[in-house]
Amino acid sequence: MDPAGPGMSVWQDAVTYLNDPFNWTRTNGILELLGQHLRISATAVLVAMVVAVPVGVLLGHTGRGGGFTVALSNVSRAVPTLALLTVFAVTPIGFGPTATTIALTVFAIPPILTNTYVGFRGVDRDVVEASRAMGLSERQVVLQAELPLAAPLLMTGVRTAAVQVVATATLAALVAGGGLGRIINLGFGQQDYGVVLAGAILVAALAVLTELVLSALSWALTPGQKRLPFLQARAGGPVAEVASPL
Repeated sequence: MDPAGPGMSVWQDAVTYLNDPFNWTRTNGILELLGQHLRISATAVLVAMVVAVPVGVLLGHTGRGGGFTVALSNVSRAVPTLALLTVFAVTPIGFGPTATTIALTVFAIPPILTNTYVGFRGVDRDVVEASRAMGLSERQVVLQAELPLAAPLLMTGVRTAAVQVVATATLAALVAGGGLGRIINLGFGQQDYGVVLAGAILVAALAVLTELVLSALSWALTPGQKRLPFLQARAGGPVAEVASPL
């Protein structure tokens, strides 16, 4: 019996796997699977933004369709991604990256749509009316007055969707879609739980990195004077944080 205990042995095996350069550079190695994972995730989030942001902007700007937005988001979130992949398997879409990307896009739309809508509806109506009084067209009101103020909540929706998609994209390995989930599948197939843990660490690290990068982007897009949050905390000032309504 391993004197360090089975749990410690699994961690040691995971570290050994991650420290082996061959596992990173070989065909279907970590780097190649990471590229596939990022490609699937980025495509799903970008397509979801193309669909959800214009709809959220339109509904939020006009003040109509609030019930539709909530209902659509709830229905979309109620459909498991794995269930969609199973349905796609018996359609012309079949297995592979395309099926995974479509399923993840459906998964990413609700938080982006909801946060975009809430962000635009939350803009002070006095600001909107003042913009119109200055002679701005509706398009200019949206782009120059509402969008900068709604950007923090919009980016919160994008960040939430991106992190969820990165984590859920591991399911791609179940339908021959590639990505880091293949490492986890390989570990389970070989009953090598060190490899399983290594794959889980990679996915978790990628999700955390996605959160940090998009948080920095959201901070940069927020209007007003920019100060780093840790500097505000040291100075005793308030640190504002926009919470997701989901």
